[in-house]
Amino acid sequence: MYQTIVTLKKGEGRTLKAGGMWVYDNEIDSIMGSFENGDVVTVHDFDGYFMGYGFINTKSKITVRLLARKKDAVIDAAFMEQRVRDAWEYRKQTIDTDSCRLIFGEADFLPGIVIDKFSDVLVVESLALGIDKWKLTIVDALKKILAEEGISIRGVYERSDAKVRLQEGMERYKGFIGEPFDTKVEIVENGVKYIVDVEDGQKTGFFLDQKNNRASIHRLCKGKKVLDCFTHTGSFALNAAIAGAASVLGVDASQLAVDQAAENARLNHLEDTVRFQCADVFELLPELEERKETFDVVILDPPAFTKSRNSIKNAVKGYREINLRGMKLVRNGGFLVTCSCSHFMDPDLFAKTIREAANGAHKRLRQVEFRTQACDHPILWAADQSYYLKFYIFQVCEER
Repeated sequence: MYQTIVTLKKGEGRTLKAGGMWVYDNEIDSIMGSFENGDVVTVHDFDGYFMGYGFINTKSKITVRLLARKKDAVIDAAFMEQRVRDAWEYRKQTIDTDSCRLIFGEADFLPGIVIDKFSDVLVVESLALGIDKWKLTIVDALKKILAEEGISIRGVYERSDAKVRLQEGMERYKGFIGEPFDTKVEIVENGVKYIVDVEDGQKTGFFLDQKNNRASIHRLCKGKKVLDCFTHTGSFALNAAIAGAASVLGVDASQLAVDQAAENARLNHLEDTVRFQCADVFELLPELEERKETFDVVILDPPAFTKSRNSIKNAVKGYREINLRGMKLVRNGGFLVTCSCSHFMDPDLFAKTIREAANGAHKRLRQVEFRTQACDHPILWAADQSYYLKFYIFQVCEER
């Protein structure tokens, strides 16, 4: 059906055969037929065995992103609509859909595109050339499906401004899809109100993946003194406060983030409980330790310290340092909440790094729970690029 045939080298394609979605440039033996980058091609194993259809882009190290494994699949508007419909049905069954991730790339079998819903606004992030050609079709299908549920979307904004687009030979872009609208959107999550800036906020404007994890700290924070590091727009800090914390200090290196967090605190009438400070966490934690300050709950939710395997050693040092410093600030019997959102910091390495930090701080850890990203960011087994968030709660004890 799709005349261009990409044939794998003998012995390659192990990840694809195990259920993965990507074919790398060094796995390909030959490409036969004429095509333009972004077209759908047929993928064969070295012996001619059919493996699936996918988008091709020879400018990217990920040369083919698989779309379908069934030979009779037809990649058209109806195909895309069914994928979108399946993604929506999954969200309806698993999560509060008022604000959530509706499309999560490979994990929803739509490689390279992310769509978040913030109340009545959609934010689109397109990261691959092939899916970019279908972007408007996917958005229209999503609006149609939501309208069938009585959900009206007042605006769509595109945030395709990530650097990874350059690796696809694409320009970074952001702007309205359709009519302009007010890009400051109010949402409610876990009983907390936020103003989400879909135009200028990080990524698509708000980190929805920690929704359930933010709720999980509520029972720990009542009447407690809480420190929230890398607070961004204040989400963990505000969850601690709304759960009844006695006091909360939120810290972030970005003044813009701190200003947005303070605005969110006022929106929830929590400004008397939560204080935000613009500071470098790596510098502030030793200062707090020197002043002999302690907290009942310390939360560490840093940005990804590594976005490639090449910088993993430095990332390990960073995670080890903040966890060691954070543990030293937790009073005996208090709690440490610690996360990594880097895909390349795999679960075993993250656990090993925390263990090393505990040894360095002379603390004993009792694991309360381990979580991953919220279920609107599903983890597709064998497509491990969809698994990135690791979230622990520990009780921190003095050595005895």
